[in-house]
Amino acid sequence: MSEENIVYIGNKPVMNYVLAVVTQMNGGVPSVMLKARGRAISRAVDVAEIVRNRFITDAEVGAIDISTEEVSNMEGSNSNVSAIEIQLSK
Repeated sequence: MSEENIVYIGNKPVMNYVLAVVTQMNGGVPSVMLKARGRAISRAVDVAEIVRNRFITDAEVGAIDISTEEVSNMEGSNSNVSAIEIQLSK
């Protein structure tokens, strides 16, 4: 999976990420990986579902990987953040 096929989900509106995924898939990319951490996980799930149900109805959800990443914050201590990777493919 090359770096161009990855969409990192953040704090932007959901439709921005949906547009990014649909643009890549219509451009001939066979699969796109959605990556999100923390509170953006629910937004990543929304993006996957909107793409599947409204725009590219033949897209399928492939592998879903969940993990925990250790992130150091401003105070110097570490905290655990959940992460998810959702693979969408045609």
